[in-house]
Amino acid sequence: MTKASELMELNDDELAHHLAETREEVFHLRFQLAMGKQDNSARLGVVRREVARVLTLQRQREQGQGRQQGQGPRPAAAAARTKGAR
Repeated sequence: MTKASELMELNDDELAHHLAETREEVFHLRFQLAMGKQDNSARLGVVRREVARVLTLQRQREQGQGRQQGQGPRPAAAAARTKGAR
């Protein structure tokens, strides 16, 4: 699984290529699951979440919201966690 920070470092073409590879892996995992050959059924969920991460990042870039690491305001929930409030 690729971390979100690693995905952010990819350019648009590399991100599109990664998305195609990941979707192909989802296809193969679903096929294996249907045939009863799947050893690790949890892998399908992991790969599907990675597809969602890539799609989210692409959408953010389309909208010009590609937040760089360490820039911009922190979400309120993250700020509350660091202050010890729950």
